[in-house]
Amino acid sequence: MARGTTRGARRGLLGLIVLVLVLGGLLAGTHVWGTAGLTPKLGLDLEGGSQLILSPVVTGGQQVTTDRLNQARDIIVQRVDANGVAGAEVTTTSDNKIVVSMPGTPDRATLDAIRKSSQMQFRGVLCATGSATQPTWCPSTTPVGPAPAPTATASGTATVKPTTQPSSGGAEAPSSTKVPKATASSTKSSAKSAIPQGLRNAKTPTPSATVSTPGDGVTSAGTGATATSPTDPNSQAWVTAAVAQQYAALDCTAPGALEKIVDDPKKPLVTCSTDGQEKYILGPVIVGGDSIGDANAGYQVSQTGATTSVVEIQLSFKGAGKQAYIDASKRMVSLTDPQNRMAATLDSQVIVAPRFDSAIPDGNASITGSFTIASARDLAQQLKFGALPLSFQLETQTQISPTLGSDQLRLGLLAGLIGLLLVVVYSLFQYRALGLVTVASLLVAAGFTYLSITLLGWSHNYRLDMAGVTGCIVAIGVTADSFIVYFERVRDEVREGRPLRSAVETGWRRARRTILAADGVNFLAAFVLYTLATANVRGFAFTLGLTTIIDLVVVMLFTHPTVALLAGSTFFGGGHKWSGLDPERLGAKTIRYAGRGRVAVDPPRRPAVPVDDNEGAVL
Repeated sequence: MARGTTRGARRGLLGLIVLVLVLGGLLAGTHVWGTAGLTPKLGLDLEGGSQLILSPVVTGGQQVTTDRLNQARDIIVQRVDANGVAGAEVTTTSDNKIVVSMPGTPDRATLDAIRKSSQMQFRGVLCATGSATQPTWCPSTTPVGPAPAPTATASGTATVKPTTQPSSGGAEAPSSTKVPKATASSTKSSAKSAIPQGLRNAKTPTPSATVSTPGDGVTSAGTGATATSPTDPNSQAWVTAAVAQQYAALDCTAPGALEKIVDDPKKPLVTCSTDGQEKYILGPVIVGGDSIGDANAGYQVSQTGATTSVVEIQLSFKGAGKQAYIDASKRMVSLTDPQNRMAATLDSQVIVAPRFDSAIPDGNASITGSFTIASARDLAQQLKFGALPLSFQLETQTQISPTLGSDQLRLGLLAGLIGLLLVVVYSLFQYRALGLVTVASLLVAAGFTYLSITLLGWSHNYRLDMAGVTGCIVAIGVTADSFIVYFERVRDEVREGRPLRSAVETGWRRARRTILAADGVNFLAAFVLYTLATANVRGFAFTLGLTTIIDLVVVMLFTHPTVALLAGSTFFGGGHKWSGLDPERLGAKTIRYAGRGRVAVDPPRRPAVPVDDNEGAVL
């Protein structure tokens, strides 16, 4: 055997050993110092899990329709699937409820991701406690505390650094931002002084009453909706008597302070920050959540291209929302504080309220703050898949038993073992000692599959259900097919009269194209099925795609290098009758020597053909 071939085979086996050590070390490390288990996570049908019944919360004249319920179900399916291939099931009931069945016990973040509307809106800030300068029309309350507004830069994205913490993240506000809280009593005592001078003597407005506000003199209804609504979302005319009184009476520290607030995108909104330390009067929605085209979370990159430790959520807008954001930045940059601030609200609460220092030319937003990478990804996923058309409350949460159970898992594994034994028996019968390479390759592939599935259960919440077990069983046939193609190519070369050492390399070059084509078709089918399917069908497709990749790795780094090294041995290279590569048993052309050269004879009809000693190729 050529020295280069031997060296290449050894490098392939060395690469395989390194890969196994890396996967094994990663699993051991995440088990000892992390939360990974030593066995694959099981799906709903094999382990059981939790059943969540969600009932819609109707506010502001909303109606629960079949279309809205189905839309909410589809979005919940996307959110659940975004957390991994867990095989969760989401269905609707006849009484307008959504039933979510998922393996394991979901944590608080998972529950919030499933049931929360998670609608982000962008509104202009009209009034805010702790602003550097309060406009004359802004109600004057006892400030919650000084909190400098974060800034937005014009580096192509609006880099916002919130002083508040999104509720979905679960992380605490930065320790450097310590703001005293307003008590309920202080809010009550300052309610009178909170109303602007022009509104202080006004009676409690009724739907038919009108009051005049400072500024552009627009007449507004006492309910907070203007009789002739301003066209500018940053106009002071949105601060009506009713809005001012609602702002003065709102105590952000009181439990459930925002439960009864109706969030109408066409009207101003009185709300609080997510940590309850600042309250706002916001104008109508400038950019709605339905205009968010994409949302991604990750670590912010500095201007020099270096990755920092700052976690950010990058938002891109679509349609008219992108231009609306660009126009708003150009309009608001020249306004005074707090009107130059754009608040991002999530489920009616302010998560950030940065000010514009310059216009944002491309309309892309980058939100940074007290996010953890996990909370940022959860929020980005909710925003990416869209807001639920209805909000839901968790009605009941119960534990459910496995739909199949350990007996079905045992039978599935038994079926896989029987299939494996049949492949082994066939390989040994057909390929003699060469069949041992098939057995070893299958064991290596099984080890890779175990390590991969277990690690994916830790990193991507992959759960092995019965459909996944089926995918593993199908993978045995896929892997065996690759070996058969390779071995038959080598035997064909031996039949043509090539020495085994040359036949191994020539057969591998011919077999490699066939193996790549077959595995490519399998992977493409798995990818399409995974993209279009849901629940446990995705588990089958994911497992099939994973095992197809593992098959390529094993064939490239183990099977071919092993056969190449065995071809240099006396037992295989000499064509022992039990090696599976015996030329006589394969019906190879007769090889006889003539002087210093060799000729291959195909008796008795074909003439002798000279054979090259160095390459073994028929000339």
